[in-house]
Amino acid sequence: MLLSSSPARSLSTLERGSHDTRLPSSIFLCSNGATAVRFGRINVGGGIVITASKEANNRLTALDVVFEPFEEVKKELLLVPSVPQASIARQKYSDQSEAAVNQQINVEYNVSYIYHAMYAYFDRDNVALKGLAKFFKDSSEEERQHAEKLMEYQNKRGGKVKLQSMLMPLSEFDHLEKGDALYAMELALSLEKLTNEKLLNLQRVADENNDVQLTDFVENEFLTEQVDAIKKISEYVSQLRRVGKGHGVWQFDQKLLADGVPAQ
Repeated sequence: MLLSSSPARSLSTLERGSHDTRLPSSIFLCSNGATAVRFGRINVGGGIVITASKEANNRLTALDVVFEPFEEVKKELLLVPSVPQASIARQKYSDQSEAAVNQQINVEYNVSYIYHAMYAYFDRDNVALKGLAKFFKDSSEEERQHAEKLMEYQNKRGGKVKLQSMLMPLSEFDHLEKGDALYAMELALSLEKLTNEKLLNLQRVADENNDVQLTDFVENEFLTEQVDAIKKISEYVSQLRRVGKGHGVWQFDQKLLADGVPAQ
């Protein structure tokens, strides 16, 4: 940037206390990549004039866009709510996105509730499969953490969290043909696939409303993790199908207890 001044005075010889506090009147974003800052007439001390510009060959053209920050800030100020019930932080967050996030919170809590019921079943003294009990307890906590993460995001964007009712889950998971371990793990796989489908729907709503921030949040925080969970539980289902309902289930349970890896 070039600074030019009158020959009689320099910037270092300005009288103490003489200064100009005005901000630039406009900023030009040029099509050739240059930026020009235009100052109005500046009178400092004995009449020194300071001009600021880019290289001399940078000229504004008809395609240049003028960015006037102080004018555009006025438009944003008009959008700041004054009523105490309205969020001050909310920006470009549609009602559809807000509702979809609340729906996903309900999904995560319901899945957590079912996993907790599975934990209670396998922790019974007459079932006593501690590995499966721990797996489903950890999975329940994981899903609840997902719900809380969505609640935090809802508040961050200026939405309102609206918790919904949950259905009472099953309390018995024994299956005459498959056995309780395989039946419960197949149910867990179905729940993870359903959760993934609901997350994809949330992403679609965000995309339809041009909500780039919500799309990024869903993709980075949930989708990859969900695919990994589906793959892992699919492997557990395959292993339980191989071992049948006998002693192999106990060996699988002991391995699960040692690994201690919850569903995501």
